Amino acid sequence: MLSDKPLAERMRPQHVDDYIGQKHLLGKNAILRKIIENKSALPSIIFWGPPGVGKTTLAHLFAKHFETPFFSISAINAGVKDVREIIDSAKNQGKLLSRPILFIDEIHRFSKSQQDALLGAVEKGIITLIGATTENPSFEVISALLSRCQVYVLKHLEKDELLEIITQAMEKDELMRSKTINLKETNALLRFSGGDARKLLNLFELVVLSQMGRRGAINITDKTVSDVLQQKQAIYDKGGEQHYDIISAFIKCIRGSDPNAAVYWLARMLEGGEDPKFIARRMLILSSEDIGNANPNAMLLAQACFTGVTQIGYPECDLLLSQTAIYLASSPKSNAAYTAIRSAQAKVKETGDLPVPLHLRNAPTKLMKDLGYGEEYQYAHHYESNFVQQEYLPDAISGTKFFEPGINPREDEMRKRLMKLWKEKYNY
Repeated sequence: MLSDKPLAERMRPQHVDDYIGQKHLLGKNAILRKIIENKSALPSIIFWGPPGVGKTTLAHLFAKHFETPFFSISAINAGVKDVREIIDSAKNQGKLLSRPILFIDEIHRFSKSQQDALLGAVEKGIITLIGATTENPSFEVISALLSRCQVYVLKHLEKDELLEIITQAMEKDELMRSKTINLKETNALLRFSGGDARKLLNLFELVVLSQMGRRGAINITDKTVSDVLQQKQAIYDKGGEQHYDIISAFIKCIRGSDPNAAVYWLARMLEGGEDPKFIARRMLILSSEDIGNANPNAMLLAQACFTGVTQIGYPECDLLLSQTAIYLASSPKSNAAYTAIRSAQAKVKETGDLPVPLHLRNAPTKLMKDLGYGEEYQYAHHYESNFVQQEYLPDAISGTKFFEPGINPREDEMRKRLMKLWKEKYNY
């Protein structure tokens, strides 16, 4: 007999040992495993990660292991009234060993006033908040609430973890276990699910059910998966694979200087109901990562776009998004700022905490002055052209070049100036 619940729901882990993935959080001696096993005081938490990697499941596991009331709402269809009703209900639970848990899915969709309604209850310990978000909480969760929560980042599931999830379903689910299923090919399952375990399990079940009337074993191949999906594929799934595929195409079109393709993918996202702030934020990141100092005005326009989108909202903000996408796509490109910081970060990890040269140190006390702090520092504005050659890096990495100007008119000017100033030191 078929279950009313989809396979993903039937396979939701009931114990931490059945949870697959996120070993950095749930592996041996990892922070969340310690909290669960030791039943330590549970802090309010924000889980940040892509769809279908186990954010909701972790919230359920916490409630089960702490044996505490569990309230769950989605920020898409809940409001301040729902939040206050849950808080009132939590107050009436009486004294419990653990505070009731309020789980809010897609908490980034809560407005400021909705998030404000949570503050008092979190602060007074009436509830333990667990929020789940696919967006950077630094942008979408108000600072007062964020400061009262621990943020844990959940990672994309690896291929072997996704295959383990399918195997677990074949072995443990009553319906799947009753059938002979030959998993001959998995590429299509993995590709169409986009790393989303929930989508993977439900797609797997859909393919199995499509062959239930046939005699013999059920053979799953890439073709059977594709055939089923041709009839079932949604036009645009904001929380699924196309969300990531289309924003990826949009960014690559701007990076590739094709304003026509960029506007097309922008229209696809807007017509599909994508959050305009998500699009504007990605363009702001791109303006620095892919254009940078080749056209510094790109960042200014992208920032103005983000502010405008936030203030105006959809549908009027589509013009701002279009103008900015066209401008960024038509701008000269440079990833020199991106490669510079990544190179510098790699060097920091390689060399550790190298000491700051004495002449660059601040000397606010007499003792520091006596120790030579700042003694040989040369103030650039006391010299011709406001420049003097002195060492600014730790001795161990002296002469290391992190910034390599791009090939474009603006950064060519930078290169010429740096070459004139530093001569052979950095080989510009």
